[in-house]
Amino acid sequence: LEFDLATNLVGQPLVRQQVMKGVREFLQNPNPVKPLVMSFHGSTGTGKTYVSSMLIRYLFQRGLQSPYVHHFSPIVHFPHAEHIEQYKESLKRWIQGNLTNCGRSAFLFDEMDKMHPGLIDVIIPFLGPSWVVYGTNYRKAIFIFISNAGGEQINNVTLALWRARKDREEISLQDLEPAISKAVFENPQSGFWKSGIINERLIDFVVPFLPLKHYHVKQCVISELVQQGLEVRPGVVQEVADSIPYFPEEEKLFSSTGCKTVASRISFFF
Repeated sequence: LEFDLATNLVGQPLVRQQVMKGVREFLQNPNPVKPLVMSFHGSTGTGKTYVSSMLIRYLFQRGLQSPYVHHFSPIVHFPHAEHIEQYKESLKRWIQGNLTNCGRSAFLFDEMDKMHPGLIDVIIPFLGPSWVVYGTNYRKAIFIFISNAGGEQINNVTLALWRARKDREEISLQDLEPAISKAVFENPQSGFWKSGIINERLIDFVVPFLPLKHYHVKQCVISELVQQGLEVRPGVVQEVADSIPYFPEEEKLFSSTGCKTVASRISFFF
């Protein structure tokens, strides 16, 4: 996993550091006091889904297809605000049932920024340091929350630090945590709004994904060409990278869509 993150995850030194620290400490402990809970934040195309699926691929034999990996999307699984009580009950039962089957289960919650506020708090009993909940030992489970919330704030901090001549690689978690906290945990539109998960400090690792620069996008283009078995032509790499919108308007420093549209843009050149 460490090698794969180092070679294939573009431009995210903080992510590598946080994810490896979290996973290594958790798996080396035969008796963890609580499940591993990580929250991924950043704008579109910066690698949140990519890293979560990579992590699951290394931990479970069949990756995302494993019967012990459970993926929730608010749009698919919890679409209607008026059914929130019903969703709470079924989510609690689902997690309890699956942890009874396998204490090493993983639960991925996508698009937390679209989750109905209050819904996620139903899983609080499964995240804390108790030994047993509802007769189930659940301390070896993994929970990953994925969210675009905080992405704009991460981008703004990164830009401000760049203007202050601080290199992107020098950015620390401490530089970003206050901005993420304000955007994600104090926002009435967020799934974490006034959440006990935050108040009880149940998230072990907040993982920020930085905006990607032009040369990062070029790395993504090369990687995608290799993956598709296509010839890596410098002219094509440059053109695909140049075709992506960048911000801010003046400096055109960071990709507006990260690497998300790279694969579809390559098809125009072949």
